[in-house]
Amino acid sequence: MTLVVAGLAACGTQPAFDPDSVADAADEVTRVEPLSWWTGMRTPLQLLVNGEGIAACDLRIEGGEGVKISALHPAESPNYLFADVEIADDAAAGTYYLVFSRDGREFKVPYEIAARRAGSAQRKSFSSADAIYLLMPDRFADGDPSIDTVAAMQEPADRSAFFGRHGGDLQGMIDHLDYIASLGMTAVWPTPLLVDNEPQGSYHGYACGDYYHIDPRFGTNDLYREFVAKAHEKGLKVIMDIVTNHCGVSHWWMNDLPFADWIHQFPEYTGTNVCFSTNMDPNASRYDLNLQESGWFVPSMPDMNLDNSFVLHYFQQWAVWWAEFADLDGFRVDTYPYNEKVPMSEWCASVRREYPELNIVGECWTSSIPQLAYWQGGNANKDGFDSHLPAIMDFPLQEALCRALPTDSLRWGEGMTRVYDCLSHDFVYQDVDNLLIFAANHDTERIGDVLRRNPDRLKLSMAMLATMRGIPQIFAGDEMMFTSKDRSQGHGGLRVDFPGGWQGDAKNLFDPAGRTGLDKELFDYTQRLFQWRKRTPVLHTGRTMHFLARDNTYAYFRYDDETVVFVFINNSRGRKQVPWSHYAELAADLKAGRNVLTDETITVDDRTTVGPRQALIVEFKR
Repeated sequence: MTLVVAGLAACGTQPAFDPDSVADAADEVTRVEPLSWWTGMRTPLQLLVNGEGIAACDLRIEGGEGVKISALHPAESPNYLFADVEIADDAAAGTYYLVFSRDGREFKVPYEIAARRAGSAQRKSFSSADAIYLLMPDRFADGDPSIDTVAAMQEPADRSAFFGRHGGDLQGMIDHLDYIASLGMTAVWPTPLLVDNEPQGSYHGYACGDYYHIDPRFGTNDLYREFVAKAHEKGLKVIMDIVTNHCGVSHWWMNDLPFADWIHQFPEYTGTNVCFSTNMDPNASRYDLNLQESGWFVPSMPDMNLDNSFVLHYFQQWAVWWAEFADLDGFRVDTYPYNEKVPMSEWCASVRREYPELNIVGECWTSSIPQLAYWQGGNANKDGFDSHLPAIMDFPLQEALCRALPTDSLRWGEGMTRVYDCLSHDFVYQDVDNLLIFAANHDTERIGDVLRRNPDRLKLSMAMLATMRGIPQIFAGDEMMFTSKDRSQGHGGLRVDFPGGWQGDAKNLFDPAGRTGLDKELFDYTQRLFQWRKRTPVLHTGRTMHFLARDNTYAYFRYDDETVVFVFINNSRGRKQVPWSHYAELAADLKAGRNVLTDETITVDDRTTVGPRQALIVEFKR
């Protein structure tokens, strides 16, 4: 039911709404989410309104034609009201007013419905043509020391604390976009920037305390939008890291949930069993599946219940809101298989209805290649399930690289044979080009630690990431072989600060003049590879042919009708001859090519040799 303002006629022409005639709702309404909306959107708008006793109110929208409340849904808590809003195709952009009626009195909240930017729905996204730079904002660069500690937030800054906040922020990221672009990267993935108000360990951002605001120790919503705009100016796409599976125990709604089943609750703390196989295992019990998707990630991260339709819609429009507000280029979804799979499939489909070409990559951390392939949208799963998730993170390849590169073993199935074997399973994937490939990230060991600080093997990892199928991702600092400050400290030890990101740092690795010796050598090597990759389409969409060897070498071609790239990885301790004649099915017609690493003309044959722990990369034109 919609009420009219007291004293106005109940029929006939209603006078224009006068916002000054209705009391301001500052003391009545605590929150309205989403914070705003746009004309021309496909995603239905459902407002979450929070305020003491707000469920007892009636609500209408005034301020213009074509915008109205179509349904109201009181929650179980009397302090929440969900309102479905219809926005006509011809509705005008502008400031509208949510007018609440209760006990014969009225109060209002302004609500902005803006004009959608031209071409927003058709935005392009990240793809195999891109190379992604992953960074942790708190550990990257401190551009505004005045916000390192914020009185309203529980955890102050302490740069000496392994698991504490160090002060990196959005301004620091903006200040060093040129560095990221100069490396040859074309996209940047910062770990979560939203409010995380946990008393300890809030620096990583994965325990969200407010889904619609940037953490004030990182900056503001407007500064985040500026960061995205400036990244675009540098040719960098921006991927937002989001978490739908869980929030933090310090999230504002934990003191008063809208519904009892807003989160998964148990008589006592119950953690997930991390048994992802229950999602596709025909023999799995419902008991085990329930623990997998409903158990909490850790005690400080309550598990969201996406089977609740209000929760699911909240997260669907939340993602759309950030994409539209900040002009994002894609999403990375944390802990993807921990979510209920059917609602999460609906989430992916909903976001891509709004943005048909927007890429979304899910963190599906499993060593099993068939189980990983199950999560990629369009896969021919026997149970008929379709996740609608376009991209997945290639953890099996990451594990193969990290087990192959550090060893000199020539035993059966070890060394570079592991990489060959991993790619031999590519037939199970729906889209091998939409696999995010990496040697390390913020949750794994540093690749420099894995390789025991061996620079030649670090170069091999970069050579493969730059030339293999999929979307390469580098974790900040791995281009110069950063290692953990203290491996015994786990995540806290590997998430080291970037030298030069803080005032007074003895070394500044963002500045070319500050990179000397091995830092310069490794940076230059990585830069050459990824700047070349950026302008070499065969590495983005070309086919792969690889050749098995038992001597800790690995050879493969990336090829299309115009270009062939040959890669020979010698991970052994001795010089190796290239068995070029073995590769005749692709190599027979190839003449002189260009050595990508030296820029010299080269003719490859059976006499060509590659030094120990070296890569040969040759580009041929057909």
